[in-house]
Amino acid sequence: MAPVLATKYVFTITAQIAAVTSAGDIGHGVRRIIPIVGGEVRGEDVNGRVLPFGADFQIIRPDELIDLEAKYAFETDDGAVVYVVNTGIRFGPRELLEKLKRNEPVDPALIYFRTTPRFETGSEKYRWLMRHLFVGSAARHADRVVIDVHQVL
Repeated sequence: MAPVLATKYVFTITAQIAAVTSAGDIGHGVRRIIPIVGGEVRGEDVNGRVLPFGADFQIIRPDELIDLEAKYAFETDDGAVVYVVNTGIRFGPRELLEKLKRNEPVDPALIYFRTTPRFETGSEKYRWLMRHLFVGSAARHADRVVIDVHQVL
């Protein structure tokens, strides 16, 4: 029998975002690019700041399912740099997704927004981030995305 899956909360990433740039309809959806301009990471063992570069590259499919791929980095309070590639999906009722596009508030509990972040770092202290899988539960706000990151045990 395989081990039972469980997760443990490890930290929250709050990524500040800038205005959306759209490349338009690319044939299977609308390509959007959302710059990541800062933010913070807060948890028991990992704390730091989101560096002011990177972006979330999205495709909004015709059924409004959003494919996400964010690439950015954060620097821990003790100076380690951690590169992040965070893929996922966001989906919910069309009227609520339209409100999010207009930067209007929406209860995050009404939107399915899950991610699978992967981490890279040369820091031995944070190498454990590369040796585990993680899942994220996220919420989109007008000026930021908040992701609670859980380690898969």
